[in-house]
Amino acid sequence: MSNPADSSRPSIAWIGLGIMGSPMSENLIKAGYDVTGFTLEQDKLDRLAAAGGTAAGSLAEAVRDADVIITMVPASPQVEAISYGPAGILENARSGALLIDMSSITPQTSVDLAAAAARKGIRVLDAPVSGGEAGAVEAVLSIMVGGEQADFVEAKPVFEALGRTIVLCGPHGSGQTVKAANQLIVAVNIQACAEAVVFLEKSGVDLTAALDVLGGGLAGSTVLSRKKENFLKRDFEPGFRIDLHHKDMGIVTDAARTVGAALPVGAVVAQLVASLRAQGDGGLDHSALLRAVERLSGAQV
Repeated sequence: MSNPADSSRPSIAWIGLGIMGSPMSENLIKAGYDVTGFTLEQDKLDRLAAAGGTAAGSLAEAVRDADVIITMVPASPQVEAISYGPAGILENARSGALLIDMSSITPQTSVDLAAAAARKGIRVLDAPVSGGEAGAVEAVLSIMVGGEQADFVEAKPVFEALGRTIVLCGPHGSGQTVKAANQLIVAVNIQACAEAVVFLEKSGVDLTAALDVLGGGLAGSTVLSRKKENFLKRDFEPGFRIDLHHKDMGIVTDAARTVGAALPVGAVVAQLVASLRAQGDGGLDHSALLRAVERLSGAQV
């Protein structure tokens, strides 16, 4: 049961109610925030209303009176689509509002958005998250933020209803840069785990026992603990889709090239993610990198 909204808290408009956005917006409702949402799917709006939020009929209606506007959409093109133009956020939000984009997009898109918003008197933070669907549901996300210190301080109570590790990483775009690094580490980690799983199974080892003992040593990781059941059960119901990780690997490889950083292993894993997508597995969880290793090892999957 959600708490009645506390009128002393900022009113929030939430745009984008997908795998991450729905539970995150519901956690704000539970924390006592007045949340008005808009998304393209009616069933997601119904879910928000059932949780105690308000479903808006349009994006403009959702953002018009909001103190804080939070966006959580798939990629840079969607952020641009909802932000710009006559029906977009910048034309319809009130001057003085705080726009927090929690999508994972290119750092440059965040920098450009902050500059465009400033001309309308709208403040912006880029605040992408890590932790996947489980982290969103449990409100234990890591939130990496780019923007002004004063805006970060103002947004902190909102972030605290959504996550556990909340860090201002630098100016506009910095949150996205750290998120790109996060996605690099996660993808390489999943790939290493997937290779270990195939090696262990082909060697005839008890996989459950092996993953338990590996998890307790230096090889242990959040990736291994969160994805262990996916590997054991070959359950690739998406918490975070390969399609989205493919997008993120494009962001990190492009951004690294721009700044002159070499990502030799990351580039290989980016190609493995791309190949998995080309084989029709883009809608599966990123732990399905296991399927790519199985195919390379001779299995028909």
